[in-house]
Amino acid sequence: MEMTDGAAVLAQKNDYSVWAIPPEDVTERLRKLMGGLRSEFGGPEIIQPHITVVGAMSLTEQDALEKFRSACEGLKAYHVKTDSIVTGAFPSQCLYLLFQSTPEAMDASANCCRHFGYKRSNQYMPHLSLLYGTLTKEEKKKAKEKTYVLDESINDLNFQISRLALWITDRKDNGTLETWKLISECSLSPN
Repeated sequence: MEMTDGAAVLAQKNDYSVWAIPPEDVTERLRKLMGGLRSEFGGPEIIQPHITVVGAMSLTEQDALEKFRSACEGLKAYHVKTDSIVTGAFPSQCLYLLFQSTPEAMDASANCCRHFGYKRSNQYMPHLSLLYGTLTKEEKKKAKEKTYVLDESINDLNFQISRLALWITDRKDNGTLETWKLISECSLSPN
């Protein structure tokens, strides 16, 4: 039996991730900060400031959408609060905001992971990447210092997550993020 073009597209697997999306005012503040960091230290433009809830997993679009809708059902909005600014070892975590591991944030991720059948290799670490790239230790230190110059109260972020988004996040796009695209969003139940 031969597949039609439409069926082939539906059967094609991509990498999908679930993201928590900050409110619009916080998103604009973060975009400004990220742009300032990127203009000095390079790296791709991060399409949407986000806190990863479930990391990249290979699924068909139909399967990803069904799991995403199921995971969002009955999930309540929750608060996040920054803990610190951290430099990391991976290009996608070059410089990031680490959020407190509150029961609400941990439960939201555990719920989504359960629906997606996603098994974590490490404990969930709610974070929001500010800068993607490969920098030296010294450059990362300078980028961290620059973060406070650009937004001196960034460590005091405290906001509600009321939207989750499903994104294609192809891990093979060599860090350009050009292939990443929004597939679906859901609003969480008021808390």
